[in-house]
Amino acid sequence: MFNYPFDIIMVPLQVILFLFTMYFFIIGFCGMWRRSEKKITVPQKKFAVIIAAHNESAVVGQLIENLHEQKYPAELYDIYVIADNCGDNTAEVAEKAGAIVCERFDEQKKSKGFALEWMFEKLFEMEKSGKIYDAVAIFDADNLVHPNFLMEMNNRLCKGDRIIQGFLDAKNPYDSWVAGTFAIAFWLIDHVSHLAKTNIGLSAVLGGTGMCITLDVLKKYGWRATCLTEDMEFTMKSLTEGIKTTWAHDAIVYDEKPITFMQSWTQRKRWAQGQFDVAHRFIPKMLVAGWKRKDIRIWDGCIYLFQPHFLMLSSIFLLLGYIQMFFGTFYTNIYSIMPSDIMTAIMIGQYLIPMIILIKVRARLKSWFYLLIYPLFFYTWIPIIFLGFIHRNEHEWAHTHHTRSMNYEQMKREEGRG
Repeated sequence: MFNYPFDIIMVPLQVILFLFTMYFFIIGFCGMWRRSEKKITVPQKKFAVIIAAHNESAVVGQLIENLHEQKYPAELYDIYVIADNCGDNTAEVAEKAGAIVCERFDEQKKSKGFALEWMFEKLFEMEKSGKIYDAVAIFDADNLVHPNFLMEMNNRLCKGDRIIQGFLDAKNPYDSWVAGTFAIAFWLIDHVSHLAKTNIGLSAVLGGTGMCITLDVLKKYGWRATCLTEDMEFTMKSLTEGIKTTWAHDAIVYDEKPITFMQSWTQRKRWAQGQFDVAHRFIPKMLVAGWKRKDIRIWDGCIYLFQPHFLMLSSIFLLLGYIQMFFGTFYTNIYSIMPSDIMTAIMIGQYLIPMIILIKVRARLKSWFYLLIYPLFFYTWIPIIFLGFIHRNEHEWAHTHHTRSMNYEQMKREEGRG
């Protein structure tokens, strides 16, 4: 069966990589459609809308003004801004825009996760004086939000969902090739991961903003998500308890994408560090919890966490393939003996799915140009993933500076959105 000494290791590893590829490929196609849904349109739930802000005076005012325009009863939501370790006038700008400002100063606990944990404790204290909320909706200060966001979350909450992620769109998808390829990446993930998994009953993953979590979940299980990717940490912690994250496709949040390559590099390196950290802490306990609960959603969460490792192994095999070209064959490449129809389907799907999604999101012509250079963006993940693995135990927060100031109407005009 094995033709070379190294085959005893290399062939099983390639089989595992192939199975992972097919798993993601098949799930991805499940995001090409949406389940029909009869929505609840009567406002019932009360929200604490929370904006985590660190030196965000340039953008936070526009978000607050935008949130005041929600098509949802004003008495059913309050807007809170955590002015977290700010050295500028974020608090003053937020208060002037009409938010309830909570200033926080802590030189030891400086990440967004710590700021949210601090704010949740304040909300629990407010309940003693009769100020009670059903859920929190969490945004980053650079965001803009669709007017129907809270109504869409109300619909999901009324149907029993407890942790919900909204559609992660881009505020500035045409500012640069970096912002453009970043936007494409998010549109792809929205469909081939979050929507696809929701369609087949698996769990989506929180994305850091546009999140909605019920207060009863936070009180019962606590937040305790303070690593570099607090959103993923809370997702996996909740999955271990049997609580999945659902997807609200029409609850749209527009996030500012990095404009320069170095901004994107720093942000993605932090994400990679955080995912490796969460994976190494949660995969063992999730494997056990999945077995005890007989819950395939938990095991799927493990596979999601394993994605950076999958990319590392794939990159190593890509390098070994080039080595074999120059120095001769020393292991069996299983892809060379695979049925050609399977490999052709995978190759076509890699190009066809992104094109379908660009049509779905009604992207402008400029995004189709960015799609041509999207593979370049994807391959820059390879060194980032390896650096993330090396620095996975480092937890210093790297703040992304946001400067793209616009209101919701300006965004619709500039980006041609409805």
